[in-house]
Amino acid sequence: MTKPQILTPAPGSRIVKDEAEVILFGQPPEVLKGLLREGITGFDTLVLTDVKEKNGSLLNNLEFPFYFFLFFARGLDEHRKINLVGDKESISQALRLLRFTLFGPTSDELERWQTPKELKDEWLAVSDYLALKDDKGKVIPVEDFFTLIPFENNLAVTGGLAIERTGIDQYLVSSQGGDLEVDLNNDIEINPPYPVPMDYVPGGLAKMGIEVLGGASGFSAEEPCTGLALCYNGDYILIDSIPFLDQHLYARGISKNQISAVFLTHLHDDHCSIFPLLEMPHRVEIITTREIYRMAIEKLSCGLGWSTAVIEEHFRLIEVQPGQTINYYGLTIEVHTTVHSIPTIGATFSTIHKGLYRDVCIVGDNQNLTSVRQMNKAGIVRDSTLESLDRLYTHGFHLLIADGGAGAIHGDPADSLQSNAERVVFVHVDKIPEELDTTFSLASSGKRYTLLEGESSIYTSQINHYLTLWLGHPFPNRWMRNLLAEQEIYRYNTEDVIIVQNDSTHGYVYLILTGYCEVVRHDGEKRHTVATLQAGDIIGEMAILTGTGIRNASVVAQTPVTVCIFGEETFRNFIQHSGLQQPLEKRWLLRPVIKLLPQYAGLSSIVTDKISRIANWQVIKGGDTLSLGESCYYIFVEGDGAVIDADDTEARVNNGEEFGWRPYIDNNPVELKATTDCGLIQIDAEKYMALLKSVPQLNYQTRKRLANENSESADWLLGEVPIY
Repeated sequence: MTKPQILTPAPGSRIVKDEAEVILFGQPPEVLKGLLREGITGFDTLVLTDVKEKNGSLLNNLEFPFYFFLFFARGLDEHRKINLVGDKESISQALRLLRFTLFGPTSDELERWQTPKELKDEWLAVSDYLALKDDKGKVIPVEDFFTLIPFENNLAVTGGLAIERTGIDQYLVSSQGGDLEVDLNNDIEINPPYPVPMDYVPGGLAKMGIEVLGGASGFSAEEPCTGLALCYNGDYILIDSIPFLDQHLYARGISKNQISAVFLTHLHDDHCSIFPLLEMPHRVEIITTREIYRMAIEKLSCGLGWSTAVIEEHFRLIEVQPGQTINYYGLTIEVHTTVHSIPTIGATFSTIHKGLYRDVCIVGDNQNLTSVRQMNKAGIVRDSTLESLDRLYTHGFHLLIADGGAGAIHGDPADSLQSNAERVVFVHVDKIPEELDTTFSLASSGKRYTLLEGESSIYTSQINHYLTLWLGHPFPNRWMRNLLAEQEIYRYNTEDVIIVQNDSTHGYVYLILTGYCEVVRHDGEKRHTVATLQAGDIIGEMAILTGTGIRNASVVAQTPVTVCIFGEETFRNFIQHSGLQQPLEKRWLLRPVIKLLPQYAGLSSIVTDKISRIANWQVIKGGDTLSLGESCYYIFVEGDGAVIDADDTEARVNNGEEFGWRPYIDNNPVELKATTDCGLIQIDAEKYMALLKSVPQLNYQTRKRLANENSESADWLLGEVPIY
């Protein structure tokens, strides 16, 4: 017997194999593409990670490895089962998640969600028709695809290999050929297992247009999965949330602060990776049916191991129904249902601008029409659904984006041969058949389809929006008019220097409208990153507050960037005559203090600024004693002091300790005795709770930190859950 080998198909995962067995440790997003790139032909065992998320990605994504085992490795044909190793709780959560993504909701769940009977019956019938079945034609329940091997005393045995868990995400794999150590903790960054080309040139905001984040299937080794960003009046609505969403938005120069909503078509992993939305600087609206929304919340709940009630704190549902048309801030969204293995929708997005009507139909994942007609004849698909799909593939849309993925549950490009659309673009496919490649186009990462060009008014509305958010209340109209009278729009390429350290301000203040920037300082020997800024951040207000007239750092475009430049004098007059000098100085002084606190180290600059807006700096003089009650949240920052307990014992206080009211855990009112002058951050409890509920990133990071510090006090953590 030879010693097992180890491979890294994707960051956050490992393959361990010997002559007889192959084990996959960790299943980060799109790990299947890494397996394909490494030439892995199959595996026998999946090991769930202890750490459920890292670097913006969930780590136990079983859906596509499951497909790989069944179809690429012929597990279904050979009637083999996958070994599933992990804690009992994690195994149960993984199986419940897979049940939703593979089979969709049960009849009881649809009844509970009050799904209309005809739609409910169709969804259940289609799911049953397309579900994997045994030799007798019976649907195979999800648990029957697996051999469950929970860790017992940190040991699991799979065939000839023994897996000993020696620490968090650390393992010793033993066989007759020798031992091998696996440590997933070294993978700090979880990145796509394929190259993501960056845009260098800013594209500008459209009145209405589509930007392609990815256009391939989950089985393409070289391209990201299908995801689109609909730009409407300068704001972005994501069409599904694809794996590695942050990286793909970044590559296109779209900041997370530019995303207002997500239109969610269905639950499959290549479309519904909504975990990054928990790290948004504002609550994102989910536009979808209540059924798809409920399943998406369940999916994220099981993937993260948190209760559904807590997951829902981070989102707002805009409910739609198939056949319904809604007006979303001037954008008309007409929703239709498609025929897929689980409940799935698509939509036509349209608007009128200066008498010009424009529409884009995004079909969504859909069975080829030949199969749909067969299912209609069998009474599985309703006449109304078939008629709707027939109309989509023949109507004269300005842009039709269709599923061309072929295969068992995807569309056929030939279905669009009768289309009267001005342009037909396919997603879910790597290559258009040669006979059709001069007729249709292929969506791929970085492409843009503009239906209505942008105008200067788009930037005006964005400026108003971002300045109002920065100020914390509506920006005064007359001052806004004065600022806009002299504003200019500048665009920068990736890696362009926007501001130079130690240079004069040249009388300008900058508002970032799109993309990401890096604030850097050079000390003569090394370059130091001070902060990362994104759309909505202001550059240069410090020079106004300090009056130095000199830039204390350089600002470099990390992505394509659009900025608005204001006159410094007008901006200074606005600050001074509006009584904002003192509160802005307070915010400016508190921001770096807040950023350095362990509670807030990972937050974006926009969220840090929101905290500084409601925070206060409180000093306890040396020798004084102060009661820190339950009406405020206190964080100890500096000085030397002690906490006096109820029994009069004293304990030295450390930087970063929290007192008084605290979110989501027991309050900690104490008396603080200052030996030297002590500085604390103090925030009103009600204001802080309101901020938590409106800022997903702050809410998520707070709960994550508390759960890591003391999981027993985190009552939102899931235990073992039922599959059905």
